[in-house]
Amino acid sequence: MVNIDRILVVGGGIAGLTTAAALHRRGFTTELVERQPTWSAPGAGFMVHANGMRMLRALGLDAGVASAGTVCRRWQFYDAKGCLLSDTDLTALWGEVGACIGIVRPLLHSALKQGVADVPCRLGIAVTSVTQDDRGVTVAFSDGTRRAYDLVVGADGIRSTVRALTLDATPPIYLGAMNWRSIAPIRPAGLESALQMHVDDGRIVGLVTMGVGLTYSFAISIGPQFHDPVEGRLERLRVRFAGFGPRVQEYLAALESDDQIICSAMEWVPVMKVHSGRVVLVGDAAHASSPMLGQGGCMAMEDACVLAEELHAGATIETALAGFAKRRRPRVEWVQQQSMAVMQMQSLPAGSRTIALRETGDRTTRARFAALVAAP
Repeated sequence: MVNIDRILVVGGGIAGLTTAAALHRRGFTTELVERQPTWSAPGAGFMVHANGMRMLRALGLDAGVASAGTVCRRWQFYDAKGCLLSDTDLTALWGEVGACIGIVRPLLHSALKQGVADVPCRLGIAVTSVTQDDRGVTVAFSDGTRRAYDLVVGADGIRSTVRALTLDATPPIYLGAMNWRSIAPIRPAGLESALQMHVDDGRIVGLVTMGVGLTYSFAISIGPQFHDPVEGRLERLRVRFAGFGPRVQEYLAALESDDQIICSAMEWVPVMKVHSGRVVLVGDAAHASSPMLGQGGCMAMEDACVLAEELHAGATIETALAGFAKRRRPRVEWVQQQSMAVMQMQSLPAGSRTIALRETGDRTTRARFAALVAAP
């Protein structure tokens, strides 16, 4: 076990909470800081694939997530009019790894917070500088304090302050698509225990079953990046996706206000160096990808457990971090590549896309996830 007295985890999202929980369970003295003044859960819905649930099971957090969500048993593609093109059985795909769970973000966040009940957490605190030498890392905070640590973990998201201060200040890369996410208190007819993608030229509408009768939607439009003001956002969303079939229209009709909809540009961070000295990155800070495979949060959960495992088994920080990076790189690169492939499907002519999904959609979907069935 690496001789470490104090570890700082920066970020209180999925990556930060699971990393702090994993390190604490391995016996490391850990603390967490989050820049927001209160615990927040940005986003709308989330699908925890079975490989993510496997990590939560190792942390003792799976039961809380499962009870607050609902099992998603199928991954389906439809055309824009609502005709089924491809249907994949997720239960058969993942096998003994476990179930996939659809859950709203606030409930997921609440379940994950149970893992840091005994970890000191400071809210409303941002990192302003990070300096390190062979003996440790000194971190300055927005409240004017400075503290020394043996290791700092940057789990602070796609626009990571820790990454910018220590490894790479390059901003995230725009993926060429905008994304509108929302939750509605409805279960459209024909949506049962599934994630469905309704695809059209340059547009995708996803519908995912959540717990307590809710549905999560992500609506994606390929094109230049722009700002979509909150005022009038719902009506513009309905107009933009008016050509889709009755299931999508039923969902859009159930939305009631502009502020139910979160709009953001889809961005990614290529997998590069994820550690420098006594600083390491996890989750989106290290390797944000297109959300089209729904694996961003699950990769963060895997990062958390693998990092804690390597630090527990390693002789030095240097060897432990090198081992972590070596284990994680092939897996996160695979997820990025396969997520991009789903996006690139939109560039196919409609006829070719329909034929491809009908003839090979199930086989292709199973192949995209097959590499993740084995433990990381």
